[in-house]
Amino acid sequence: MSLDKKQALHKKQTNKDITIPYRRTSKKIKKKVNEDEKTMQKIFRSFFELGQLIGLDLNLEEMIIQIAKKATEVMEAERYNLFLHDRKTDDLWTIVAAGVEGKKIRIPAGEGVSGYCFRTGETVNLKDAYSDPRFFRQADLETDYRTKTLLSMPCYSRSGKILGVIQLTNKKNGIFTKEDETFLKMFSNHAAVFIEMAQLQRARFNALEKSREEVEQLSRAKDKALYHLSHELRTPLSVIHGIVKILKRKLGENDLFTKFDNSFVMLEKHLKRLSVIQQETDKIIRTYQEVDKGLILSEMDRQWRQLEDTAEIPIEIKLHWDMVKKWISANVHGSRITEVQVSAVPFIDKILEKIKRYSSHRELTFETEYRGKLSMLIIPGVQQTVLEGLLKNAVENTPDGGLIRVILEEDQDKILLKVHDFGIGIIQENQRHIFDGFFYTQETDIYSSKKPYDFGAGGKGLDLMLGRIYGQRFGFQITFESRRCKYIPADKDMCPGKISLCEFCKSNEDCLASGGSTFIVSLPINKKVL
Repeated sequence: MSLDKKQALHKKQTNKDITIPYRRTSKKIKKKVNEDEKTMQKIFRSFFELGQLIGLDLNLEEMIIQIAKKATEVMEAERYNLFLHDRKTDDLWTIVAAGVEGKKIRIPAGEGVSGYCFRTGETVNLKDAYSDPRFFRQADLETDYRTKTLLSMPCYSRSGKILGVIQLTNKKNGIFTKEDETFLKMFSNHAAVFIEMAQLQRARFNALEKSREEVEQLSRAKDKALYHLSHELRTPLSVIHGIVKILKRKLGENDLFTKFDNSFVMLEKHLKRLSVIQQETDKIIRTYQEVDKGLILSEMDRQWRQLEDTAEIPIEIKLHWDMVKKWISANVHGSRITEVQVSAVPFIDKILEKIKRYSSHRELTFETEYRGKLSMLIIPGVQQTVLEGLLKNAVENTPDGGLIRVILEEDQDKILLKVHDFGIGIIQENQRHIFDGFFYTQETDIYSSKKPYDFGAGGKGLDLMLGRIYGQRFGFQITFESRRCKYIPADKDMCPGKISLCEFCKSNEDCLASGGSTFIVSLPINKKVL
């Protein structure tokens, strides 16, 4: 073989020797890069899935369980425990999340591997947990579990404050590695954000709950004071009224009455005012007792909806729940409730005649439209109170010369009772507050000297508020629609209270077409309302 051929062959072999190891090294590097990419993808995917699992649910115990399930899945471990520090007791506590969900474990913050991590801030990686004297075996005994390998490290808030300790136990294949430590640190940092948010929200809820309880205590004390005041005023006022009558009679017999006439007028005026205050206080107390009862039932409905979302409820539990609600509705703050079937027309006519007597000093026209002779189930005192309140409201918002119309009609399985006044109406911004109670649509000094059933007499809105509460409790609805009089569009614009005195209306028809309100009560026909 010639020298040139030998040199060419040597060069080829030399190049081959150099190229082969290089190719092998490149494959190893590429393989390592691919593994690292897969690991990072796994990490980011687990973070994303963790965020989806937790979502907007910031319940701390449930969050710990969700975090634990995701951590054991991506870390290929049997268990993940997150021990949070309780500053009040100086304990570390956790909800075990594998096989015994909801079991809360507490250990002193200075004991065990978790206590060591919490106190020192160091990471502990044990190949054999039971051989380490720091390991706290009591947790295993309480949960009937055997810890073999263990990885434990502190968990920090965004501000660098230690929240607690995270632990992985029993790696499914082998032992926990340095890569596991790195991943667990990244995972815990991500989870700590959600944990801190949940703790802050719980602190806010606890503060709100404490404030609510304090307000309830003050409210109960206020109610007791008002009830006591109302009860105690009633008897002495009656006695004083009686004494005044006796004095007037005695003085009249001695011809001394005229000398003290003005004094008696002032005394009787203020006694009457005190009597009105006592009656109003009593009504306020009764109204808020109904509010409390309604709140109890509303809370029961809210709790029931939550139960329905989490589990399928047996029919016997549903029936029992309804019976409890019915008992509360019938017995809390009041006497037992029974229903009575009545003919609708005579029932309404009787109430309407009563309202006409109370408003006899007014120039008002009442009309009725009864479409069919209907019967309905009522609760004595309830529907009557509601209808009287709506009619009183209509009278006080309709000027003299105006019209109030009561309409009764059937609509499928309901009776619609409509109270339509052709009065001043309610401005748009006030309509959403009309059932709130203690809501005034004009300055109180405007109507402070007026009597009930006077035009613009105003009031505290308790009649409408009580009507809405009764409707919610006893299964009927009250709705309304209103159009403010176009000639007095704002609250500050005043109606003279008599159509003949209005500078805008040339006739009664002009006033009737200018505004008004309609309140509609939907009552069931021959159907239980409880």
